[in-house]
Amino acid sequence: VVQRLAYENEKLARRPQGHSGEYFVVCTLYYTPIESGFTFERGFDATPVTKPGLRGRKYPRDFLRSVKKEGFGRITTPVNGRHYIHYNGGDSFAFGSRPTGGGGTLVARFSAAAKLGQSGLRRGALIETSSSTVREVFGSTRWKIVDTGGGLRRWQVDCYYGEDEPLGPGRFMARPRGTTFEYAYANARIIE
Repeated sequence: VVQRLAYENEKLARRPQGHSGEYFVVCTLYYTPIESGFTFERGFDATPVTKPGLRGRKYPRDFLRSVKKEGFGRITTPVNGRHYIHYNGGDSFAFGSRPTGGGGTLVARFSAAAKLGQSGLRRGALIETSSSTVREVFGSTRWKIVDTGGGLRRWQVDCYYGEDEPLGPGRFMARPRGTTFEYAYANARIIE
């Protein structure tokens, strides 16, 4: 993936007009996991545990692992009117009103994340992707980069799917139940 992205973007950069607002990217997916999907019956480690910031409240161990990876999770029972928990870093969590990124509230099938420090794929950019697979999975081709992620790579656009229960335990915790999508290549054009 890394080699193909570098090769395709080098080709774009060598054009007389350079990138000119067009990049070759890999589209991936992130989502907000829902606590109710993390049960022993579905094969998850649903052992109730607490972490710093959760004020002694306990949640399924695999749910907290998923929140740590995805950034946010929807809880079954709100705490002081807050329906979400989010990962603060280290081993710490906090309660939240809604999933957010560095640019505000996340909007399903519209918000996206990209690596910090990319000149074209910067926070606030509105992009359009050309992948039919992305259109089929998300029902969208337009994305606003409102978030960043520590694990993202150059020319990666992490598209926000929305809320869902996880597809399954293990590596499937990083996938919502509604799709088996992993990634797709696309040309991304900055439109704003």
